[in-house]
Amino acid sequence: MPLPLFPEHLNFPAHNASANDSSITKQIFFSTNVIRSLLRVVVSARTYADFTPQATFDIKKCDLHKLEEGPPLQAMLSREEGLQYYRTMQTMRRMELKADQLYKQKIIRGFCHLYDGQEACAVGIEAGINLSDHLITAYRAHAYTLTRGGTVREIMAELTGRRGGIAKGKGGSMHMYTKNFYGGNGIVGAQVPLGAGVALACKYLGKNELCVCLYGDGAANQGQIFETYNMASLWKLPCIFICENNKYGMGTSVERAAASTDYYKRGDFIPGLRVDGMDILCVREATKFAAEHCRSGKGPILMELQTYRYHGHSMSDPGVSYRTREEIQEVRSKSDPISMLKDRMLSNNMASVEELKEIDVEVRKEIEDAAQFATTDPEPPLDDLCNHIFYNNPPMEVRGTNPWTKLKSVS
Repeated sequence: MPLPLFPEHLNFPAHNASANDSSITKQIFFSTNVIRSLLRVVVSARTYADFTPQATFDIKKCDLHKLEEGPPLQAMLSREEGLQYYRTMQTMRRMELKADQLYKQKIIRGFCHLYDGQEACAVGIEAGINLSDHLITAYRAHAYTLTRGGTVREIMAELTGRRGGIAKGKGGSMHMYTKNFYGGNGIVGAQVPLGAGVALACKYLGKNELCVCLYGDGAANQGQIFETYNMASLWKLPCIFICENNKYGMGTSVERAAASTDYYKRGDFIPGLRVDGMDILCVREATKFAAEHCRSGKGPILMELQTYRYHGHSMSDPGVSYRTREEIQEVRSKSDPISMLKDRMLSNNMASVEELKEIDVEVRKEIEDAAQFATTDPEPPLDDLCNHIFYNNPPMEVRGTNPWTKLKSVS
């Protein structure tokens, strides 16, 4: 006899009222719950087996500069990739929102620049290169610290200046580092020549590696960036210059700050791409294209990612004095990178609403656990102040604020 579809359809034999009623009721309740759980597993397994393992999506064509052809106009996405991208972007979003909350509670102090809205840039770039490649960025660095191998706990603890932070609590929001990730740099545009130096090291050592060098539209007018373009082109350095154009340099719109807003053409003699930075697949395919360009010995390439930040420039900027709330809401409703990926996966049967909700719950728990750690972990002792100045050096004395104050530095 086949089992009924739902436990509610089970017919239990009638019985006479007795003192055992409570016990019988408990047994029935337990039995129906066991069957219900088993059925959920069966239904879940059947549903997951029916998911589309991969799908191909049309993506926006990139604008090209000094290139005969660009990235493909279609991108393939596997179910596993989609779920991973979704989880990572949600983690970034929730992490930044938690940082905003802790800052307003005065638990995080000092400079703090949030990345929410731009998640497709960080995740798409990382999906297009290797972890053995190198990356350097400006001070909006939390998301890249995560994609480069840092943990949420380490990032949150660094924001609160605790010993368990990724820079031992001494770097804060703008100065986070991991293997092959060189920050987090506070001086506007200064990371660009440093990134070219990393690319020079890759070429000098004969490694098939490259350096991704990121900066914003506000830094794009810096003279040192144009000097770096020239050197990188002359020496054919394996460097991907990426301008994250989020439309505003601090509180100034790009139209008011730049005579030419075609940032992908700024390299002049360096090939360039203008990419939809709100579409993770578009960013990923463009990055793969740029990486192949560099690895083939053709020298540097420039990418402009058109993106948007939801928060202000920093925590001292409410972000609504130079743009309207309606503008921000319109971007959220039409171009949000997480919603775009979610809609693609759901409409192509690559995931279920319940599955994505489970990921959301897990991410929120991870963020809450990290915030708890970041507020309870001890601050670094004063004796650690001068440690880690140099890498792999013997202990040394460091002069304090006056000649007779001596501090010790340990690598």
